[in-house]
Amino acid sequence: MTPAAKALAWDDFRLIKAIAEERALPAAAHALGINHSTVFRRLGQIEEALGVKLFERHRSGYVATPAGEEMVLLAGRVDEDITAFTRKLAGQEIKPAGELRVATNDTLLVDLLTPLFSKFLAQCPDIRLDILVGNRAANLSKRDADVAIRATDSPPETLVGRKPARIAWALYGRAEDFPGPEPASESDLWQCPWVSLGEQFTMMSAVRYIARHVAAERVVYKLNTVLGLAEAVEAGIGIGFLPCFIGDARPGLKRLAPPDPRLAADLWILTHPDMRHTPRVRLFLDFIATEIARLKPQIEGERRPPAAEAEMEPSQSGGV
Repeated sequence: MTPAAKALAWDDFRLIKAIAEERALPAAAHALGINHSTVFRRLGQIEEALGVKLFERHRSGYVATPAGEEMVLLAGRVDEDITAFTRKLAGQEIKPAGELRVATNDTLLVDLLTPLFSKFLAQCPDIRLDILVGNRAANLSKRDADVAIRATDSPPETLVGRKPARIAWALYGRAEDFPGPEPASESDLWQCPWVSLGEQFTMMSAVRYIARHVAAERVVYKLNTVLGLAEAVEAGIGIGFLPCFIGDARPGLKRLAPPDPRLAADLWILTHPDMRHTPRVRLFLDFIATEIARLKPQIEGERRPPAAEAEMEPSQSGGV
């Protein structure tokens, strides 16, 4: 081995791993937060130091050679070891302090969690929250986040956590479109225009319910955010299913049917096993679980509006 090869650093392994994963130098540079020219120059230096080619350049992108594959495998093992080491160090904190990264989605953040986060920060001034918003699950094993708060009936088996509530969903419409005290008839509801989340949310029971029971031509508006769904119902575009903690909090909306238990989803607060005994993580889990438990009646749809509600069951003819 040449002296230059012996001088390879961990950053060099990270660079090779990024190129193999992204298959393009600009994408690898973006993932690493460096310039494209730096990636190109450093790849040439590494290959020269090792005396072997690590990638073949094809139209489809950069493809690792056998030597490159070996280096990528080693980089993956080292990356896992470093991540595990940092998790264990984080678990040895003496007091609740420092930054805590929390992954959730906009629906839970805006309508439920922000006031709880504010209260937590007021009580724990030595902790700083970094909130990551998105529907894509964060990789807690890679420390993308320390805690994830998600609505799911199938949390990852690699994580541990608590289930303080179950999120109820019910059918809502614009209040001015259903002004009377009498509930709308089931046949009238099936004839209304409907709004729904898009096909990318078919894992959600409410989306599958609409696809099975509502005629396609009745679904006049689809989108990829629950917050937008609530706005659409409130604007009178159509009726649709919403989490009760969102629908009941909007005066412009009215429940058209009771919560349907088939549409409900568990609310989970999750973390990695190596992080659960970290003081700041443990404190956060305890606090948020307690606060959500206090809001359980609202989350589970037990606080009903004063108007009577209609029982709504799927039509034998397909709901049209």
